[in-house]
Amino acid sequence: MSIKIDQKITGYSVITPEDKAKATADAELARLQTDEAESDTEDNVIQMHERIRRPEVLVGSTYKIKSPLVEHAFYVTINDIVLNRGTEHELRRPFEIFINSKSMEHFQWIVALTRIMSAVFRKGGDVAFLVDEMKAVFDPKGGYFKGGGVYMPSLVAELGFIVEEHLKTIGLLRDPEMSEAQRALIADKRRAYDDRSKKNAEARPAAKLTPAQDEDEDSLEIAASFPPSASLCDKCHTKAVILMDGCMTCLNCGYSKCG
Repeated sequence: MSIKIDQKITGYSVITPEDKAKATADAELARLQTDEAESDTEDNVIQMHERIRRPEVLVGSTYKIKSPLVEHAFYVTINDIVLNRGTEHELRRPFEIFINSKSMEHFQWIVALTRIMSAVFRKGGDVAFLVDEMKAVFDPKGGYFKGGGVYMPSLVAELGFIVEEHLKTIGLLRDPEMSEAQRALIADKRRAYDDRSKKNAEARPAAKLTPAQDEDEDSLEIAASFPPSASLCDKCHTKAVILMDGCMTCLNCGYSKCG
């Protein structure tokens, strides 16, 4: 292959085999130094493991559980440890969990559960499996609906929902994002149902609730968020599935058996 030179030659040099070998060696040395620097950076990143000692101060959040299965509320506190603080590899990971309540009939299993969960947190790795295991616990006496129409199969399952919410807050879990088309579909279904319900309400006289019925409405808080006649969604466990256009559609997550 010939190369045409259009400019005037002002100087030249001959590249010997030794020069090629030196250039190759320099390039290889630079690559090795770069790999070593990256390896040192990765080695300095602290991951969660059971040998990490508890610091004097931990940051945490407290959640309240008010279940009709127990007389008194439960208060769940999850404390987090911050790893690699001030660096680009800063991580916030759950370290321990505490549950407090005036109800003493559940004291033994609460203490056992919190100790086991705290041990799993400190072990490190993927702790998200706790959420699925706890949400799959069903009370033989039956579950209950919490505010917003979300079905809780047991008290332990609601604790699993709280752990899931906390893991989402610190970035360990993420909600599956809905597409714009799915969001628009849910908005259209909700708007159409609200319009139809408004017309039906205007066509019939308002019914006066008794004090007991009024108290039930306030405690459940279901009618304010989703239709009272809605059924339970198999995907998000929320009482938000209604029949629209001949298809059962969830107004909370958009799940539909029609696809």
